[in-house]
Amino acid sequence: MNSWWTLAVETCLTQLKTDAAHGLSDEEAQRRLAATGPNMLVEHGAKSPWVILAEQFTSIMVIILIIAAVVSAFMGEFADAIVIGIIVILNALLGLTQEYRAEKAMAALKRMAVPTVKVRRGGDVREISSRDLAPGDIVILETGNLVPADCRLLEAVNLRIQEATLTGESEPVEKNTESLAGASIPIGDRRNMAYMGTIVTYGRGLALAVETGMRTELGSIATMIQGVKREPTPLQKRLEQLGKGLALAALAIVIVIFAEGLIRDGVGIENVKLMFLTAISMAVAAVPEGLPAVVTITLALGAQRMLRRRALIRKLLAVETLGSVTVICSDKTGTLTENRMTVTVVDVAGHRIDLTELQKHNGSVRPDTDAHVPIPPAHSGLAPLLAASALCNDAVLKSGAAPQDPFTAVGDPTEGALVVAAASMGLRKNELEKSCPRVAEAPFDSDRKRMTTIHRLTASGLPEFLGTLGITPAAAMPFAAFCKGATDGLLGVCREVWMPNGVQALNAESRSAILAANDRLAQSGMRVLGVAFRLLAKPGKESEAEQDLIFLGLIGMIDPPRQEVKVAVQTCKAAGIRPVMITGDHPLTAREIARQLGIASDGEILTGPDLDKLSVDELGAHVEKVSVYARVSPEHKLKIIEALQKHGHVVAMTGDGVNDAPALRKADIGVAMGITGTDVAKEASDMVLRDDNFATIVAAIEEGRTIYDNIRKFIKYMLSTNSGELWTMLMAPIVGLPLPLLPIQILWMNLVTDGLPALALGVEPAERDVMRRKPRRATDNIFGEGLGLHIVWVGILMAVVTLGIGYWYSKLHQWDLTTAADLAHYRTMIFTIMAGLQMGQVLAIRSSRRSLFSMGLRSNLALTGSVALTLALQVALVYTPFLQKFFQTVSLSASDLIVCIVMSSVVFWAVELEKLGRRWKTRIKAAAAAPKCKP
Repeated sequence: MNSWWTLAVETCLTQLKTDAAHGLSDEEAQRRLAATGPNMLVEHGAKSPWVILAEQFTSIMVIILIIAAVVSAFMGEFADAIVIGIIVILNALLGLTQEYRAEKAMAALKRMAVPTVKVRRGGDVREISSRDLAPGDIVILETGNLVPADCRLLEAVNLRIQEATLTGESEPVEKNTESLAGASIPIGDRRNMAYMGTIVTYGRGLALAVETGMRTELGSIATMIQGVKREPTPLQKRLEQLGKGLALAALAIVIVIFAEGLIRDGVGIENVKLMFLTAISMAVAAVPEGLPAVVTITLALGAQRMLRRRALIRKLLAVETLGSVTVICSDKTGTLTENRMTVTVVDVAGHRIDLTELQKHNGSVRPDTDAHVPIPPAHSGLAPLLAASALCNDAVLKSGAAPQDPFTAVGDPTEGALVVAAASMGLRKNELEKSCPRVAEAPFDSDRKRMTTIHRLTASGLPEFLGTLGITPAAAMPFAAFCKGATDGLLGVCREVWMPNGVQALNAESRSAILAANDRLAQSGMRVLGVAFRLLAKPGKESEAEQDLIFLGLIGMIDPPRQEVKVAVQTCKAAGIRPVMITGDHPLTAREIARQLGIASDGEILTGPDLDKLSVDELGAHVEKVSVYARVSPEHKLKIIEALQKHGHVVAMTGDGVNDAPALRKADIGVAMGITGTDVAKEASDMVLRDDNFATIVAAIEEGRTIYDNIRKFIKYMLSTNSGELWTMLMAPIVGLPLPLLPIQILWMNLVTDGLPALALGVEPAERDVMRRKPRRATDNIFGEGLGLHIVWVGILMAVVTLGIGYWYSKLHQWDLTTAADLAHYRTMIFTIMAGLQMGQVLAIRSSRRSLFSMGLRSNLALTGSVALTLALQVALVYTPFLQKFFQTVSLSASDLIVCIVMSSVVFWAVELEKLGRRWKTRIKAAAAAPKCKP
């Protein structure tokens, strides 16, 4: 792609062999179209729905579940097979829906194509399909047009183009035709270019189409979107890791239990059949087939909770990934800031006035009142300055919808900020114009860099404050000119300056003081305008009105940070998450907003040109310390994300423009804006913020961490109870006891005893410290933080308790375990105690630190209810005759039942003691780390 912005207009026309007056001939345009292809975005490499569906059956966990379903059906357990089959199918359909939706980003991008465009061909102006636009065509741009291709401007008459789709900055850019120096100039600073998909908001222009189709900046973004390969989420990686481990464990279980049974009881046909069924049952029991269902349900419930907190989840796996986020790369405008220019500071006669603080101290005027905010005497020049800026203005003042925003404006964002600031001090533009109606104007243009309006001074209702400027309804001077614009240019047409003690000559000293104040405001990241006026005998020409002006003062405005974001940034840092600002705005503005929000103080800032000089690996040396990036392009955003990911970070990226789509796709979590976001950004994202608020991301991260905690609790519960069953089956022959559980009893516990409470763990509330701990690393093992050890010792404890009671009871009651009656009694005791132990386990693991007694049973009624229901079903199995026959159980006596209840609580108390030890250890560490008082 050529650096067209660095070339003079004549050079561009020569290179493309065209001229501005006639344009291309029809024959030449067709020849070029045949060579370059139509001016449209091309989609390639898209997956068909069938391919996406087939990919849903390739993960290890799904393959294990399919095998488990086949084996269950072979064993005659059709209900079990059907349940597993339904889980697999629903999981596949969910994955298909999520991935197929992700393929729609290109379709949204293609909708931005311009249907028709005005061009000059063969000397005639005609309207053609934008698909037929060729490099070298002369394009006519008018207000409201979408730019049809990347163009070098040939003429620009008061031309402003909104480039938010490419730069993310909503304020229109003033355009000109002057060539620029430097091939690495960011898109936002290329004032002589117009880009495909951007919007002409003001003025008109003539442009040379230099790049079309996939060679445009929009085409480059399309290429990046289609070239980004999505990495598996941390949860997908962990579940794949878990699946491999379970596959090996299931195979080992089949071999060990089958061989052990044959060695103990011989190779008779009945024994071989029983041991094969038992071994297969135990292998199926080792697989938590409810895991995909629980994960999906937990993620869906989490997505519902997030929706109530203004975050719309588009891809369910993103819910959990949020909990792993270590860096949030956020756009500035609208996400960290309010997305509206606001006057915050004015400088009158060398006195800097904080308008925000003044309004807080004195109150702000409501639209339904006629009051004026009292202005302190020291600020007597404030009212004339604000009034002048409101009169020299095309924005229209409106009443705001929210109490905190009593006024709003329609029109240019900068001009709107001026009329709102004046109205908040009681100076409404419509009232001012009644006293001083506009009679003439000199619109803003990029050469003068200022705007002037001329007003008649009426004798009735003249605002009192205008007397401060020496304006009176005198017959000799019945008109006044008000002017606003760039300070340096405005000072060039000023002769005097207003001071509290009267108008004084503008000398070198006062000029230097004004420019120094202007620079201080600009260094704070503000947009600064100067305001001046003069009296006129009659509305004259522009040249007469813009001379011998009296300088009134400076107005500084900025898109201010959202109030709630500063707290959200602090919450992020406490949770070990680093916020990073990535913006297309000016570095000074970015630095100031980052300082106010606490994202960065005076740290290093990297700009687009800086990033161009660095490879991804070289950038890796900076990403850990740089928190602000300014004047960046879409390629830069991708580079930043890739460098962070190479350093092991899980990255969330926010965006709203078309330019953000590749980065949203590349990030671990792409977050689009719901209000200001384009369809392209939303389609490329994993989550959409309905309020465009950074604080909502932090709330979503809290939900994500809670969801991962709950999934870990589910795995802890399922694998602990399954390992308890396995250890019981493996250890029974070693201590000389017969098979303790029948296949039907194992499958019952696997589906019902494990299933209902496990699902209820998915709605467990967040733990107290969820946002005070560091995020998990993407490489962390799912069995980390003691989970694997917990599964082992709890499983062994369950086996010791059940087999210990079985052994003790058989000796105490002198059971003959070779008889059917005693064997059934023995198995019923073990079956009941195992079910009770599992219920105690699920209640105890609700929190990794807090005791159940401090949490209470009512804090998760779903779990309490599921435990009660499971225990009731277990009692029914023991005491209902037709169920006894099916599950081969017998009725237990009152003393037997008391023993079962007491022994069922052993695991509960053991886990509670484990948590007590963990709490004591934390307190001892905190006491040791606390500063010691010197005697």
